[in-house]
Amino acid sequence: MQTRKKYIFLTFLASWLLLFFFGGDQLRRFGFFSKRKAEARRNWPRWTDRSLLKSFADPEELQSDGDPSLPSPRAQRAAWLSVYKNSRCRMETCFDFSRCEKHGFKVFTYPRERDQPLSESYGKILASVERSRYYTPNPEEACLFILSIDTLDRDHLSGQYVRNVDEKIRSFPLWNGGRNHLIFNLYSGTWPNYTEDLGFDIGQAILAKASFYTKSFRPGFDISIPLFSKDHPQRGGERGWLYQDSIPPKKKYLLVFKGKRYLTGIGSGTRNALHHIHNGKDIVSLTTCKHGKDWEKHKDVRCDKDNVDYEKFDYQELLHNSTFCIVPRGRRLGSFRFLEALQAACIPVLLSDGWELPFAEAVDWGKAAVVGNERLLLQIPSAVRCIHPERVLAFQQQTQFLWDAYFSSVDKIVHTTLEIVKDRLLPHRSRSRFLWNTLPGGLLALPDFSTHLGDFPFYYLQHGSGPSEKFTAFIRAVSLACSLSQPILRLIQAVSESQYCAQILVLWSCEKPPPPSRKWPQTAVPLTIIQGRRKLSDRFFPYTAIQTDAVLSLDEHTSLSTSEVDFAFVVWRSFPERIVGFPTRSHFWDAEQRRWGYTSKWTNELSIVLTAAAFYHRYPAGEGPAGWGARPHPAPPPRSLPRYYHSLFTEYLPAGLRELVDGLAACEDILMNVLVAAVTKLPPIKVTQRKQHKETVPQQVKGTAGAAGSRRFTQRQDCLNQLADWFGYMPLVSSQLRLDPVLFKDQVSVLRKKYPRLEKP
Repeated sequence: MQTRKKYIFLTFLASWLLLFFFGGDQLRRFGFFSKRKAEARRNWPRWTDRSLLKSFADPEELQSDGDPSLPSPRAQRAAWLSVYKNSRCRMETCFDFSRCEKHGFKVFTYPRERDQPLSESYGKILASVERSRYYTPNPEEACLFILSIDTLDRDHLSGQYVRNVDEKIRSFPLWNGGRNHLIFNLYSGTWPNYTEDLGFDIGQAILAKASFYTKSFRPGFDISIPLFSKDHPQRGGERGWLYQDSIPPKKKYLLVFKGKRYLTGIGSGTRNALHHIHNGKDIVSLTTCKHGKDWEKHKDVRCDKDNVDYEKFDYQELLHNSTFCIVPRGRRLGSFRFLEALQAACIPVLLSDGWELPFAEAVDWGKAAVVGNERLLLQIPSAVRCIHPERVLAFQQQTQFLWDAYFSSVDKIVHTTLEIVKDRLLPHRSRSRFLWNTLPGGLLALPDFSTHLGDFPFYYLQHGSGPSEKFTAFIRAVSLACSLSQPILRLIQAVSESQYCAQILVLWSCEKPPPPSRKWPQTAVPLTIIQGRRKLSDRFFPYTAIQTDAVLSLDEHTSLSTSEVDFAFVVWRSFPERIVGFPTRSHFWDAEQRRWGYTSKWTNELSIVLTAAAFYHRYPAGEGPAGWGARPHPAPPPRSLPRYYHSLFTEYLPAGLRELVDGLAACEDILMNVLVAAVTKLPPIKVTQRKQHKETVPQQVKGTAGAAGSRRFTQRQDCLNQLADWFGYMPLVSSQLRLDPVLFKDQVSVLRKKYPRLEKP
């Protein structure tokens, strides 16, 4: 028995010694022989070719958990909850739809207090809201409310930081926990973490915020907006830099960046690494650490060389001559560089992980920007080189469309925000992403009237359809005699004989009632009389009696033949989005007067077609008086057809512009031309006319025709300048195009031509 115990003991001892010699190192790592736990670090592998590999990072750096300036997840969560206590808000749970049922989508801005500080940018935002067609001064009618307290800059180190916002908004009787409120913000948080803390509880309000973090963004409720500077124009804005003749898309530089480099703190990691992709040839990546008060205190070994290289290139030149522009995050996720790249047609390459892109709910950024990953910076050059030139050009064109449609002015940014909110109220009548991302854009494709592509004159090709094959003649009668003159009788007869005429409407804008039906001429098409309100803007009202896509606008003294009408309509069917007509005028910039000029002289250029004789497209169905028939005719079947430009004129434009038209004589046709040019970015089209059009002078001033004509001309010029001021730019586009029939004025017998009466004396 003793011998067996001895052998067992020796066997155990031998096993323990073997384990100690061959596995002791591993045992020591677990600390079995130590009274405290060892905190030894894991040794990095000792590669056999370590001496041949360049060291890009120190093992100590790789062992760290990240930037020590970044807040911990718990701190991030606490900061987020301090702002988004209603983090699960959606339109269905935090928005009162009943407020929008009676008066529709109306927006109210709180009255401004005298001692309340207001930044220039927030003043522009409030002005844009009050300029919109949704503004109401009556809070009882409002569906959406906007604070007069400046909430744009919530960095408490900023001089524009407004304190005690919580106390102020809680004292508002309309606040209601933030429900049905829209809050704008550009800057949130402060040094060093720049969290999304706004310094007050937004409650159930919709937040329209720049540099929105996706984890904080409430989908379908909040709205991400772009970061813009205080110098961003109120309205209009500058054009994009890609012009029709500025192709090819390949430029001097492939990829560029020029901007600040942060030496410490949040956002420094991405910008500090940008120098790795710089090759000094087709990729230029320049940074400078020479900014801030104490930059020399923190500068590193690269600063001096970077600062020298930084001054060798001009930023505007780089934008003009580069195909792609790097848009890295700054201290916050967004930067001014984003809008600068869009305007310059420099395709943005976004390096800002977690950024909810501006208006991403509506805008398809996959067609205009390259979204990169901050951690995969070194792959960006090869990725952009692989993009085909045709796609590059498509990207550049889309940047120009988006810039002009939604970002070139504060007005467009604010109005896009409001339209997105409005679309959420009636999802079944909201704009499709196609309408948002295709000319003319969501701001001009009004869903109140139609969301069907076939109802818009721009999408006939995409939809595989075309305009109707008939037109409605719309004659405006304003004669002081209030009787049927010979010119209007001849005009009705000539138009009714057109093979394309479906009906004739006469807008009677005289003091006396229209003549009885027996005095009107007999026509082969329905003739309807509409009693007007004696306003100039009445001619563009979306009357339900108009049942065709095409409208031929005529004045009572216009002289046209049937052949001229037929030819003009055939031309219009090829260009349904434009105004096609006979009498033309042009605009020019008067350098001496420093204002826009208006001229009726016959020149090689035209930019206005007078609606005294012009075809244009109507816009989606609006309600208006149908009129009463001068003679009974079978009514056409009811149809929901578009009256495109009619509805834009009466619904899109604010009431102030229509009042301007009614106050200035002969201004309504200029406004219609400006509106169509703003939508299409195209000039009108002139067709051949046998007789030169002369503007008529009202009968009561025939004795002073010269003075009346001069006053009328001055009013037109004033109208043109006031419209340019309202739009923020001059939308009119000049052209040198005139379309004539085949063989027009050729040495061929008139009898053999399709439109013989165009050349008869």
